[in-house]
Amino acid sequence: MTSFPLLHAHRPGAIFASRAGQPISVETFTRDVAALAKLLPDRGHVVNLCRDRYRFAVGFAAALCRAQVNLLPPHEAPDLLEQLRTDYPGLYCLTDESAPRLGFFQYPETLTHSGDVPTIPDIAAGQPAAVLFTSGSTGRPRPHERTWGELVNSAVAEGARLNIASLGQLSLLGTVPHQHSYGLESLLMLALRHGLILHAERLFFPADIRAQIAAAPRPRMLVTTPVHLRVLLADPETPPPVDLVLCATAPLATQLAREAEARFAISLFEIYGCSEAGQIAARRTARSEEWRCLDGITLRQDDAGTWASGVPIAVETMLPDVIELRDSTRFLLHGRIADMVNVAGKRTSLVHLNYHLNAIDGVLDGAFALAEETGTEAVARLTAFVVAPGRSAEFILAELRRRIDAAFLPRPIRLVSELPRNALGKLPREEIERLIAGARTAHGHD
Repeated sequence: MTSFPLLHAHRPGAIFASRAGQPISVETFTRDVAALAKLLPDRGHVVNLCRDRYRFAVGFAAALCRAQVNLLPPHEAPDLLEQLRTDYPGLYCLTDESAPRLGFFQYPETLTHSGDVPTIPDIAAGQPAAVLFTSGSTGRPRPHERTWGELVNSAVAEGARLNIASLGQLSLLGTVPHQHSYGLESLLMLALRHGLILHAERLFFPADIRAQIAAAPRPRMLVTTPVHLRVLLADPETPPPVDLVLCATAPLATQLAREAEARFAISLFEIYGCSEAGQIAARRTARSEEWRCLDGITLRQDDAGTWASGVPIAVETMLPDVIELRDSTRFLLHGRIADMVNVAGKRTSLVHLNYHLNAIDGVLDGAFALAEETGTEAVARLTAFVVAPGRSAEFILAELRRRIDAAFLPRPIRLVSELPRNALGKLPREEIERLIAGARTAHGHD
C-alpha cells in the first residue's frame, strides 16, 4: 500500500515552525506529535479548533497518527457543532482556548516527551485525513473528504507550479485561517511537504502583518487574500520585502496584483481551488487572465458543467464555477454558478460586477448583492454596498455606467463604513442578507 511520510524535505535539526519568535525544530515537532497522539481520546473524528497554527499542525498530525479524521467546519458556532455531533457520533473537539466547553479536549499547555526522538511516521495514502465543508442551497454544510494522498499530491503540484524548491527554506506567513481548505493546503501542507518554516501567528491587522514579515528570516512567503492585500497596500509605508505572495478566496483585480508586485518587488501568484476538489490551477495575475491547471490535473466539459480529474483528485469532480475552457489544462474563470445574474435576458456574474466596482478610483471595498423584490411578481434587484470615503453614490454610478451594461447597474448604491467580511475576506450569506434587509428598510425611508 502506498504511503507518504508526515514530513518531507526537512533535514535533521532543521526548523519546522516559529512561534512567538522562537524556532521549533523538526525533532520537537515530531516529539510533540507523538506525545499528543498518546493523549487524544479514542474516537474516529476530531474537530480541530486550535487557533495557534503550530498547535493546529501538531493536532492535525497527531490525529493522522491515530487514524482519526480531522473535521474542518467553516466556523465553530454551537449550532453547527451540534449538527456535526449528529452526523459524526462520538466526535470530540480539540481546542487551545483557556476555558474549553463540554465535549472539548484541551491542548496541553506543556507536552511531556519521553525516550528517543520518534521516527517520522508514514501515513497510508488512502487514509482519510480531513473533511472540508461547503454550504448547500439550504445552508447545511456538505462534507468533502480528502485523503492523505490527495493532500500530499496537491501540495507537490502546488510547490512545483510556484517553484518553491528554488527559494530555499521559506518562512511561511499567512493571513488566512488554517481550518479553511486554502489555509490547510497552502500553509500546513506546503510546510509539511516542502521543508518550509510554518509561522504560528495568524496575521490580520496591517501593522501586525508588516511587523511579522520584517521579523521573519528570509526568504519569506505571504499567503493572503485580496482583501488583506488591498488593506496592506493602502498604507503609504513600503511593506517589508517578501520573496513570494500567494493569493486566493476571491478574484484578484489585475491592477491590485500589479501594484503588489511593484511594491513587494516579487512575483504574485493566484491559486484557484474549491473544497470539493482541492487546488486546481494557478496564474500570475499581473501578466495573464488565463488559469493553467496544476501538473497532473485536466478538465473536461459536458452539459452538466466542468469536471476536474487527475493525480491529486481521487474521483472526478464537478467544479462549482462557470469556466471557459481554452483546452484541457487552460481556462478562464467567470465566477460561481450560484453567483450568475440574469436581468432582462442578459447574463453576467457577481464576480464580474464586483471586479469593475472595486476598480473604481476611491473604492476601498465593494460588493454587489442580488435580492428578490416581491410584489405582483418576483423581480431581481441588484444593490451595491461600497466603502468609498469621499466619493458619492452618483460618482460611483457614473463610473459603473462606463464599465458595465446598464441592465446591471445597482439600484440603489449604499455607502457603508465597512463590509462585514469574515476571516477569509468573504461575505457570508447571512451577512449579505442583513445588508440587503438594511438597504430595503433604508430605501423605504428615502
